[in-house]
Amino acid sequence: MSIEVAGTTVVEGQADERFAGLREAFRANLADGQELGGSLCVLVDGRPVVDVWGGWGDVQRSIPWSRDTLTNVWSISKTVSSLALLLLIDRGAVDPDAPVAAHWPEFAAAGKESVLVRHVMTHSSGVSGWDQPVTPDDILDVDAATDRLAAQAPWWPAGAASGYHLLDYGHLVHGIVRAVTGRGLGAFVAEELAGPLGADFWLGLPASEDARVSPVVPPPPSQLDLSALPPDSPAARTFAGPVLGAEITWTRAWRAAGVGGAGGQGNARSAARLNALIAGRGVVDGTRMLAAETVDRVFAAPVEGTDLVLGLPLRWGLGWGLRHPLSTAYIPEGRVAFWGGWGGSLVTADADRGITFAYVMNRMSDGILASDRGRTYLRAVYDAL
Repeated sequence: MSIEVAGTTVVEGQADERFAGLREAFRANLADGQELGGSLCVLVDGRPVVDVWGGWGDVQRSIPWSRDTLTNVWSISKTVSSLALLLLIDRGAVDPDAPVAAHWPEFAAAGKESVLVRHVMTHSSGVSGWDQPVTPDDILDVDAATDRLAAQAPWWPAGAASGYHLLDYGHLVHGIVRAVTGRGLGAFVAEELAGPLGADFWLGLPASEDARVSPVVPPPPSQLDLSALPPDSPAARTFAGPVLGAEITWTRAWRAAGVGGAGGQGNARSAARLNALIAGRGVVDGTRMLAAETVDRVFAAPVEGTDLVLGLPLRWGLGWGLRHPLSTAYIPEGRVAFWGGWGGSLVTADADRGITFAYVMNRMSDGILASDRGRTYLRAVYDAL
């Protein structure tokens, strides 16, 4: 169905009437140009109560954003990569408290024998980027880039602090998944998560799907001055290893690579569907895919402190961010796992209330964490409930 609210900007899809405030906020942002195109989805106990989309799939405003439009969701990809590891943890194939090298022996090189799987999942492994020299093209050869990470030394002692694994998180997960299953991360996600859940989410998009992709609109120029950072700091090394522009996502090479930390192609519906495994404590549509106790591990023993890369006080659960009152107070209190994508996309999975929220768009805002738009939409969801 189509929903039109006061004016000519049409929001398509379906939404329960109690979410009129969310729908109107989205419509208003489309109408005044803050949004170009995007989608919103809310699941309550796995059931869609909001599944809407609107706007345009291109800057020329010639292609409407449709029900099945995809876009690059940046670091929302990390939540899907984390689900892959969580599935292997649930099956007993991966032990989060074992060294990564117990599963992936090559990773023990250069002093990383004590890095645990848990350290990777909480961004505290000390391996938050690639040693120089490294180019964006280098990381698109996912196997080779993963092998490079296995060979290099950590930049700080594992477990001492978190340092956001900006671009290489998915490569590290890929290394573990590849070693344990013999499959790449993208294939594992397709066969074990996206396929069984009917989620239109891709880590490695076939060329046959390119026509559905809405290219992201790059954000305003970053205010981050890399030259102002100590050159040997984890922040400087991570942001420079490698420096990436949003335009790379327009290429076939990027879409095909399946970069598990930043290259997922999806929409709000598919991001919500996958993360509903956390909100449902392992159950989606009555089918259990994870034990409730496995999901509980996401929230146990978080790593908390000033993140060495983002410079913010953060709290990391096992694969997801958790609310921190000083930096992410917009996340509801309780057991809510979340993360966002560069430019402002956001997904939250509320295991206490059974609520999953996802927002995906193509007009990027500045900043890595949630945008004003994303925070407004999330607040409208909880106001409605």
